[in-house]
Amino acid sequence: MILRDDAGEAVLHDLIAARIRTIGPIPFSEFMRLALYHPQRGYYVRHDPTLDYQSSPNVHPVFGAMIARQLAAFWRALDRPERFDVFEAGAGSGRLAADVLQALRATEPQAYAATRYVVQDATYSTAGGSNPVRGEPVEPRDPGDDAASFDKLRTNGTETAADLPSEPSIEGVILSNELLDALPFDRVRVRDGRLHELRVGIDDGRFVDVEAEPRPELIEHFEALGLLPGEGCEAEVILEASTWTQRAARALRRGYLLTLDYGYEAPDLYAPWRKRGTLLTFYRHTSGDDPYARVGNQDITASVDFTAVRRAGEAAGLRTLRFDTQTEYLASLGIGEVLAQRPAANQLEAYYALRRSVLELTDPTGLGRIRVLIQGRDVPDSPR
Repeated sequence: MILRDDAGEAVLHDLIAARIRTIGPIPFSEFMRLALYHPQRGYYVRHDPTLDYQSSPNVHPVFGAMIARQLAAFWRALDRPERFDVFEAGAGSGRLAADVLQALRATEPQAYAATRYVVQDATYSTAGGSNPVRGEPVEPRDPGDDAASFDKLRTNGTETAADLPSEPSIEGVILSNELLDALPFDRVRVRDGRLHELRVGIDDGRFVDVEAEPRPELIEHFEALGLLPGEGCEAEVILEASTWTQRAARALRRGYLLTLDYGYEAPDLYAPWRKRGTLLTFYRHTSGDDPYARVGNQDITASVDFTAVRRAGEAAGLRTLRFDTQTEYLASLGIGEVLAQRPAANQLEAYYALRRSVLELTDPTGLGRIRVLIQGRDVPDSPR
C-alpha cells in the first residue's frame, strides 16, 4: 500500500498545468485520464481505492458467492460447456475474482472445473500491468492488504490480460463491477438553452472550469438521447462507457455481459432538478465535489448513463435481458438464504458480521442502488 504522496501530487499538478499552458483549456476527460491513470502518478496506479471508498467485493465474501451463483447459472444456460470463459474487466485487487472462484470451487465444482477466469486491471499484477483505459504500461502497485486475494488467484490458476480480446473469442461471461463510472468523462452545462462544454483551464496556478463550444461527439450524444440536461444544469458524459460496452460486445462470441455500476437511465440522470450533476470525489471515505483538489490522491467518479450503455450493447448485437438494482438482483440470487440457517453458539460473531454485510449490500440508499445490466448474445431469455 502506497501512502499519500504530496510531492507526487505537485508533480502531477504541474504536468497537467504545463499541458494547459501549451495548448489551452483541455477536455475534462483528458484531465481525468491524467489524474487517475497517469502511468506513474495516477490515482489508480499509486493508491489502494479501498482506503477511500467502499465497494461491494470489499464488504464481505458473500458478494462474490452471489456472483458465483450467477456465473454457475450462466454456465448451465450455455449447456454446461467444457470450457467456460469469465473475463473480469477492471478487476482491481482481484478480491472479487478470488471470492468468486472460492465459492465456485466449494458449491459448483463442475462449473468451477470448466471455468477459465481472466482478470484485467492496472493494479492486479505485482510484476506490473496495463492501464484498463488504454492498455498503457503502468508501474506495479504493492498489493498490501490484498495479498491474500493475490494468493487465492494464483492458487486457482487465474490468468491476466492487458485488455479485452479484439476478436470475438469469449464464450461465457464478461463481468465488470464499478468499472464504467471510473472511466474518464466530460462535463457540460446548459445555459440559455444551449449546450456548453466545461473544459479545464488554469488561473493563477489553480485549475478552473472554462466554458467552450462542445465537441461534436458531445452534441451527438445528446441528439441520440433526444434530450438535454435542464437549463442551468451541469452534467457528466462518460462517452467511453458506451465505447467499452461495444468493445466488450465484439469480444463476446457467445454468452453474457454482466455490468454492475452506479447510474441511471438518461431521463433521470439528466433530470432538470439535478443542477450539479453527479460528479463525486472520494478521499479517506469522505465524499466531495471538487475534482481539482488532491490531484492524483483522490478518486473522481460520476454516474453512468445506462440508456446509452444499453443501446451501445444492443447496437453491437446483444439482447438486453435484465436491468434492475443490486438490491433486487442479490435478492433474486438468494442472498437472504445465507441468513436462514441458525448459527452455532461459537459462530454468532461471524453470523452477525454476515448479517450486517447483507444489509449493507442491499441497502437501497447505498450499495443497493447500484444498477445491474445483463445483456447476452445467442443465449436463452432466462439464465436461471
